Amino acid sequence: MEKLKLDREQLLLYAVTDRMWEGKQTLEQQTEEALKAGVTFLQLREKDLDTEKFLEKAKVMKEIAGRYHVPFVINDNVEVALLCGADGVHVGQSDMEAGDVRQLIGPDKILGVTAKTVEQAKLAEKRGADYLGVGTVFPTATKPNAIAITMDTVKEICQAVSIPVVVIGGINKNNASMFEGTGAAGLALVSAIFGQENITEAVKDMMERAKKVAGTDK
Repeated sequence: MEKLKLDREQLLLYAVTDRMWEGKQTLEQQTEEALKAGVTFLQLREKDLDTEKFLEKAKVMKEIAGRYHVPFVINDNVEVALLCGADGVHVGQSDMEAGDVRQLIGPDKILGVTAKTVEQAKLAEKRGADYLGVGTVFPTATKPNAIAITMDTVKEICQAVSIPVVVIGGINKNNASMFEGTGAAGLALVSAIFGQENITEAVKDMMERAKKVAGTDK
């Protein structure tokens, strides 16, 4: 039997990086603290770095993620993902089409795809996605123009596909419980981790909430 590239449990607490909160700590230090505290999956998102600088950062992040045996994917940039030897790549609907990405990265790398509708979700699964990122659910500073989707849509997507789903978009300790019973495998977080004064405490707190969402808190 083929070994799964990705266990559902690895998506429980999915961290998406953002340099917006660099200050006392560098992003690398913040990321290491988050992984040490229990983050289970890491996505490096860089919207404004050139390929050379992005690759440089990706290599460092891959090494950090490797120390904690956590899957590491690159947002949008297939070239950087391949050059740094990342575990995979995550693409949005406006980026390269999922089937084309799968051809470029081969069968063994992880492919994550953002989906906002049941149709997009089914198509992404058909074209080789290993998991879906579903959102944006709540307004978020990192994607101010993103179209929000409803909790019903989240449930419908989870029911329509056999691959795991992580929810993303403005999720924090005040609203995470709303995803309980949706069928989501985990929470994808940006500011709820990197925007917090104490990252370790934030991760541990959100991990407990993520377990309730995924139904693994029993």
